[in-house]
Amino acid sequence: MSHTIKEIAAALGAEAFGAVDLEVTSLAEPTVAGADQLALAMSEKFIDGLAEGQARAAVLSAGTDWQALGLQAAILVSRPRYALAGLTTAMDAGPHIAPGHHATAVIDPSAEIGDGAAIGPFVVIGAGAKLGANAKIAEHVSIGAGAVIGDDAVIHSGARVGARVSVGDRVFIQPGAVIGGDGFSFVTPEKSTVETARESLGKADVTTDAQSWTRIHSLGSVTIGDDVEIGANSAIDRGTISNTEIGDGTKLDNLVHIGHNVRIGRDCLICGQVGSAGSVVIGDRVVLGGQCGLSDNITIGNDVVAAGATKIYSNVPAGRMLMGAPAVKMDTQVEIYKAMRRLPRVMKTVDALQKAVFKRDQND
Repeated sequence: MSHTIKEIAAALGAEAFGAVDLEVTSLAEPTVAGADQLALAMSEKFIDGLAEGQARAAVLSAGTDWQALGLQAAILVSRPRYALAGLTTAMDAGPHIAPGHHATAVIDPSAEIGDGAAIGPFVVIGAGAKLGANAKIAEHVSIGAGAVIGDDAVIHSGARVGARVSVGDRVFIQPGAVIGGDGFSFVTPEKSTVETARESLGKADVTTDAQSWTRIHSLGSVTIGDDVEIGANSAIDRGTISNTEIGDGTKLDNLVHIGHNVRIGRDCLICGQVGSAGSVVIGDRVVLGGQCGLSDNITIGNDVVAAGATKIYSNVPAGRMLMGAPAVKMDTQVEIYKAMRRLPRVMKTVDALQKAVFKRDQND
């Protein structure tokens, strides 16, 4: 499939110059771009690569002298990375799944399939499930009884959507994700060592008679809003009584774990290997860097940003920027880091001072 420079620019809301009817078939980095490809040279470090490749057209930062680069056409953009989002959307046809359902798919007679839905090989759809219009379900996906999948949703291969899970419109679920597994919730007949340790904050010795763990069953499910993305091999547990909730527009990276009863607001960004214990409440527009960890039963306010590997053990007010383990304000953690780097030199100074004082005392 080919697109003209004029069509691409219009899709981006950008301005095109030169031979705007020139057709391109795909995107490429400047050094390897062919004559039928659109080169992406939106930062200074890629400009020189245009001379190595064969691209006739390129996407450039606003203000770049495209004619001096020997190009026949150019698209100039003011926010390059945002333009990249539009470009990749225009060029990505998504997974190819034939309309209708594959002969090997197992679909319960009571399931409702929306117009234009495409269901791939070896898909299993349970009783009473509902698929929205134009939903795409790739191979080896399972959708549990009573689950609801919204319009234009895309579920990639091997994903698991549990019973009664509700998935909104235009949701992307990447391969291997599991939505609606049991929450990790267990209790002992008497007070456990964990409860004792938590109550005393480690001050009391922890001893107890033999105990076994009893499951608290998960009767709730998971509700996912519109325009959400769930990364590969992520796991979202269903709630104990109420549903676990993911708000509209929130994006989860690969290998993210969301525990039971968690509620995540709108337009959050949850990066790879983040783990949230149960019953956490996360506000809107929160950003959690990779490998952040959240203790159970805490509240994270709106617009909080946590750097990678931050460990959050208590409530966080709105707008706070965090870093470290345990989490502190980001600027405070930077000062702590600087102090830690100076610590060996400081200890040598302290050691020298101690020796000097000791010798003085001996001389006295």
